[in-house]
Amino acid sequence: MHLHDFWFLLIAVLWTGYFFLEGFDFGIGVLTKTLARDRTERRVLINTIGPVWDGNEVWLITAAGATFAAFPDWYATLFSGFYLPLLAVLVCLIVRGVAFEYRHKRPGERWQRNWENAIFWCSLLPAFLWGAVFANVLRGVPIGPDKNYSGDVLDLMSPYALLGGLFTLVLFTFHGAVFAALKTTGDIRHRARAHAARYGLAAAALAVAFLAWSQAAYGNGRSLPATVVAVLALLAALALNRAGREGWSFALSGVTVAAAFATVFLALFPDVLPSSSDPAWNLTVTSAASSPYTLGIMTWVAGFATPLIIGYQSWTYWVFRKRIGTQHIPAAH
Repeated sequence: MHLHDFWFLLIAVLWTGYFFLEGFDFGIGVLTKTLARDRTERRVLINTIGPVWDGNEVWLITAAGATFAAFPDWYATLFSGFYLPLLAVLVCLIVRGVAFEYRHKRPGERWQRNWENAIFWCSLLPAFLWGAVFANVLRGVPIGPDKNYSGDVLDLMSPYALLGGLFTLVLFTFHGAVFAALKTTGDIRHRARAHAARYGLAAAALAVAFLAWSQAAYGNGRSLPATVVAVLALLAALALNRAGREGWSFALSGVTVAAAFATVFLALFPDVLPSSSDPAWNLTVTSAASSPYTLGIMTWVAGFATPLIIGYQSWTYWVFRKRIGTQHIPAAH
């Protein structure tokens, strides 16, 4: 395996890991309005991800940084052509992080309600935009012979991209609902399972539509097994959620997220960003890659840093593994 192929695989793993972890973060943010009945229950939901949400975003920083270093042409074309949606994602992540920290700083109802609204909208919008972005990456965008994006924002709003955004929004919300059922006790746990059942059915319908379209229009023999795994894992997660096996249901909803994004990357390879203007102008793993020397140094650094990231995040999840409920929230909060 060439180093540029290895780094495409590693970047695919980093992006997939980010969506596996941040996916249920976004889902919890959406559920603060659709599942929680009062301020105390919203605090319970926020506390389920309180110790881990910022660590989950390390995967985004690592994935974006690795893309920049390993495939600078891919990074430059992607982040310039997708400037507006990615800027919206960045602003949402900043506001969302501030909202988590500032919501409880003052007891006023208006103060807390405004930050709760920020958490909801700044979770919903990125969950949608990330799906639209990666749908466009697979579909291809207008790229000229100079490797520059030559379209406008309307080129990013095709029906396929909008379907991809809707799919990830509902899938992440289902993922979050299963996580909420896994991490809470009492009435909120049972309602989270009921919400997971409803969101899961919607996600299954959207998964069939989006993944079938992806496979038919852009897929290949490598992506087909991932497509099948995504759909089967989602159906199994639904069945296990109904049976009250939240741990297994969450694991399989995570498999669904991972397999769905694996479908995108497997269908994409060896391209990293196809050109809808002319296939000769596609960005590929060879044409967009850094020098072998750069990739070699990065490989040594990644071999040291990646196990550390996985290790400390695993420890964090283990330490904060217990369920919480409204009885754990002091009345003053």
